[in-house]
Amino acid sequence: MTQPSSTVRELIRQHYSDLTQSERKFANALLENYPAAGLASITIVAGQTGVSTPTIARMVQKLGFKGFPQFHKALLKELQAKVSGPTERRANWATEAPESHLLNRFAKAVTQNIQTTFSNVPSEAFDAAAHLLADTDHTLFIVGGRITHALADYAFTHLQAVRPRVIHLTSSSATWPHYLLDMERGDTLLMFDIRRYESNLLRLAELARDRGVAVVLITDQWSSPVAEIATHSFNCWVEIPSAWDSNVSTLMLLEALISATQEEAWPNTKDRYERLDRLFEQTRLFRKPGGA
Repeated sequence: MTQPSSTVRELIRQHYSDLTQSERKFANALLENYPAAGLASITIVAGQTGVSTPTIARMVQKLGFKGFPQFHKALLKELQAKVSGPTERRANWATEAPESHLLNRFAKAVTQNIQTTFSNVPSEAFDAAAHLLADTDHTLFIVGGRITHALADYAFTHLQAVRPRVIHLTSSSATWPHYLLDMERGDTLLMFDIRRYESNLLRLAELARDRGVAVVLITDQWSSPVAEIATHSFNCWVEIPSAWDSNVSTLMLLEALISATQEEAWPNTKDRYERLDRLFEQTRLFRKPGGA
């Protein structure tokens, strides 16, 4: 039995139906306070979560761990990965002393990230999120963080062509109360948040949720704290041989959501595209192929 490559959170979700009632009690307690609820000794964890130590031992084995020490080590590794900066990330892959060219390692890492990301996207949640993004009866708000603001801008550029009533929040959190003022029950907030997670985005999500706004989160494999309150949350694998994380799998998932939103809103989107093209022609912003 080898240590799983998935996060403990994902493993719990994958094996949840196989757990007993007492094992689910521990699993739920861990998910509610993740990963802190599992970072003490097995005796302390059992006492804090109200289950027996044999129950915990059986559950971690069902998740694919040899025992609690390996399970505990996996949680610590996740915690370390969440808070690591560019220097630590580079050190993690540089110490492996790879023999292949960097381009090959990049291609392999990115390909694996994409495959793992899409294999872990629940189709029902994906369809439900696309339905929210396509709901023209309500407003769609979009926001990103220090790095992910580029993804938010990309989403806004496409989705404002797909449907009306799309608002891109500025990168300055000082202006966010102005957007919250206009958020109403039934609206949707599309958020991007990857490590290191931003506390201002979590607070924005909490305030939006309190106003009855559905939160759709795109995050990394370790999960932003926003995932705990999001209506739908999608994990994207981002590690590459670099001091920085990759946005390739994140962008591909976003493009899949844009495509699904477009199809859900068709034929209104088709009419919107045609009207937009006529406006482009009138403004002469783009040069036609073969034009003088």
